[in-house]
Amino acid sequence: MKEYIVVIGGYGHVGQTICRELGELYPGKVYAAGRSLERAEQFTRTTDGRVKPLQINIKEGFDPNFTNRVKLVIMCLDQTDTAFVRSCFKNKIRYVDVSANDSFLTQVEGLQSEARVNGTTAVLSIGLAPGLTNLMSLHAKNMMDQTDNIDISIMLGMGDRHGKAAIEWTVDNLGMNFDVVKEGRKVAAASFTDGIITDFGARLGHRKAYRFNFSDQHVLPRTLGVPSVSTRLCFDSSAATGLIAWVRATGIFRLLKLKPIRYAAVQLFGKMRFGKDIYAVKIDARGKKDQKDIWVECFLQGRNEAQITAKVAASVADIVYRSELPQGVYHIEQLFELDSILRPIIQEVTFETRVSIIGS
Repeated sequence: MKEYIVVIGGYGHVGQTICRELGELYPGKVYAAGRSLERAEQFTRTTDGRVKPLQINIKEGFDPNFTNRVKLVIMCLDQTDTAFVRSCFKNKIRYVDVSANDSFLTQVEGLQSEARVNGTTAVLSIGLAPGLTNLMSLHAKNMMDQTDNIDISIMLGMGDRHGKAAIEWTVDNLGMNFDVVKEGRKVAAASFTDGIITDFGARLGHRKAYRFNFSDQHVLPRTLGVPSVSTRLCFDSSAATGLIAWVRATGIFRLLKLKPIRYAAVQLFGKMRFGKDIYAVKIDARGKKDQKDIWVECFLQGRNEAQITAKVAASVADIVYRSELPQGVYHIEQLFELDSILRPIIQEVTFETRVSIIGS
């Protein structure tokens, strides 16, 4: 009987919260998995038996005797190929992925037919960004007859505690060049360039945010058919944001390709604690409604970015575990609406939508 939930990276920063959330719903059926059995056991001892430890190397896969009982895998680790995902599909295991790496997510999208042939479901883009940013963009699009462009702005708190994987991903993307979709065409972009002033709401005010290689801006033109999408990043410290943009302009970030420099940067970011533990997301969507030009603004604010990422992932995973969803590979906005995901966490966030007629 398939009944187990396996969280790969389950003893990590985000994985622990996912395990705890699902362990409350399905005690004894949730496994915190990873290469270190010692770390898995150390964490699961704090869960009163609701979560169990499991040692696994994803390159080797599950023990065949265990595979038959796994119903759902939640992936909290970055992967470079789809071998493990394909193994899940082959064994009719449902799959949820917290990854923000668009090149990998695109590879998983290419397994659409494999998922359907094996009668299973995979859901991608789970968390804050991507995740809630995708759903907020869908929410804004649904308020229009025609959506011309969506600008996503994300503010992260320098005082928040981020996991090592998240910090490494951020550092690796500081000097990244990438493509974005503008007016239906791919154009070149670079992290921490092309800054725009963004209104994050009354409590946080205006901040300058810069382009960053979040996967939502690559996915949404494919899933929502919006011709122009961009995602930008800033920190609650305007000075820190400005300093990073200045360093980017000097070309120093090219040195991050050197392992000692990268390691030092990851250590430095991990030790920074001089802001607040807040996060904010702002969606600016422009288009037409009843033949009028309109501007839809969506504001989301809260504390502890890793926790909200984990809670969104756990909420989606719960639905995937207990429901019969369409078979195939989907991003979160293709199966869910914003309201259904916000409902369980609404006490932990503030959300607001504004609609304006442009030129009135």
